[in-house]
Amino acid sequence: MLLLKRGSAGFLAWLGLHSAQADELNIGQPAPKFSLLDQNSKAHTLTHYRGRWVVLYFYPKDDTPGCTTEACNFRDDLPALRDLNVQILGVSLDDTKSHAQFAEKYKLPFPLLSDKDGEVARVYGSLWSIGPLRLAKRYTFVIDPNGRIAKIYRNVKPVTHSRELQQDLKEMQRMASEKS
Repeated sequence: MLLLKRGSAGFLAWLGLHSAQADELNIGQPAPKFSLLDQNSKAHTLTHYRGRWVVLYFYPKDDTPGCTTEACNFRDDLPALRDLNVQILGVSLDDTKSHAQFAEKYKLPFPLLSDKDGEVARVYGSLWSIGPLRLAKRYTFVIDPNGRIAKIYRNVKPVTHSRELQQDLKEMQRMASEKS
């Protein structure tokens, strides 16, 4: 009889559950490049935002409770985030039509990027597969104006995440200005 530990990848694979991840990303390394379409079928690349702070947040599914809470908090806090020279980019595996409906329903004024094939989520270590179901994990990456990963959130609480980001961004920006 084969015994599998609960925490082992073998056990998860046996259940049909696995996390498709690239090598673990770390703070300070260049953020992986991407090119994705938003809810208006406009292409976005990381290089478009060079010189600005980017909050690249991955979320599981449009118009679900946690994802809606997180997106609406970003929407409501957008003036404060813009004051910090931050661009919010949401990413899920939903298509552009789903993103357009979600953005319209909740008046979301920032790009929601469609990663339909899950390739960007995979490269960022955010792709989660449960049998045939594939979703993005609720991870957030703060990318500095030079295109490097400044902070990674892998335990995101939708209710408090936007405020937490604002506090952390202020501190990161203060530290960056002290270095220059």
